[in-house]
Amino acid sequence: MASNEISAILREQTDRLLAEHATREALAAADGGAWPAALWEVVSKAGLPLAMVAEEKGGAGLAPAAALALLRRAGYHALPLPLGETMLANALWVAAGGEPIAGPATLAPTMPGAAIEMTGTGGKTALHGRLAGIPWGERATLIALVRDADGGQHLALLPPPATAPSPLRNLAGEPRPTLILDGAVADIRPAPPLAKSGMCALGAALRAQQMVGAMEHALDHALAYANERQQFGRPIGKFQAVQHMLAEAAGHFAAATAAADGVLAAFGEDDMLLAVAMAKARIGEAAGKVAEITHQVHGAMGFTQEHTLHFLTRRLWSWRDEFGNEAEWQRLIGRHVLDAGGAALWPMLAGA
Repeated sequence: MASNEISAILREQTDRLLAEHATREALAAADGGAWPAALWEVVSKAGLPLAMVAEEKGGAGLAPAAALALLRRAGYHALPLPLGETMLANALWVAAGGEPIAGPATLAPTMPGAAIEMTGTGGKTALHGRLAGIPWGERATLIALVRDADGGQHLALLPPPATAPSPLRNLAGEPRPTLILDGAVADIRPAPPLAKSGMCALGAALRAQQMVGAMEHALDHALAYANERQQFGRPIGKFQAVQHMLAEAAGHFAAATAAADGVLAAFGEDDMLLAVAMAKARIGEAAGKVAEITHQVHGAMGFTQEHTLHFLTRRLWSWRDEFGNEAEWQRLIGRHVLDAGGAALWPMLAGA
């Protein structure tokens, strides 16, 4: 069976699984601060957290592009779990020679060039620094990229904090605490090639896929509502103004999908950082417009707690700022273009 056929089957199975278990009740409970243990158990039994780990290590052995594409379905269903973070953390740690991580895991959202200080030598090292906005940081194993005194890059593995940090949450109700690493002891391994773009780039790659999935579902809601809601004797989707708004949202979604596809094609390659920067900047812009337009189409109905649209749009508004917002990634693109020089601009654009 061809790899694209296998990927299609996996996407379909993931879609059915999440449609059945990522219910409105589960999303509402997670909004209230409850850890969705039953939902995590379902996802774990399906093998999704180990999707990018080789079969001989107990994983599914999926290619990165196929595994990350599954996150679009997670975004479509507004999955209130660190699935993408756990997938990438396992891929990184196993590639560094470690064993698969038990339970949920997460990534330290450090931008390129940033680093956490480390002291000591050998397998156990103390880390120092402040990490803000850690996805599910109160219960997840943390993978961080650290540098030694000579500039060498390493992966650090820290267990979930013994003392729960302040219960900070993003607009979607997802935990995003700040962790203070004041001599925290970590397992250290040399960073594998996959980590060379940095943790923030890896996190932005997964958020790009999730946002595309959430935008797709928000548009599905808007299209269905526009065809059902009657005004002046006909569906509001027949009015030119509404059609124009939906067309604009569809254009943003198409551009975002193309940008997210570019990340899948470049994942793990030398041009991954630039592909991620362009994708996160463009998809963040699209997320804001799609959320705005889908709420406009729904009118007052879309702002109620009873409607499920807010589960998607609150995540779009939150995710666009996580692992670097549009401005941060646009600055990186600008620096890259200026450093390369004017003669390199067109080849860079054509190659991307």
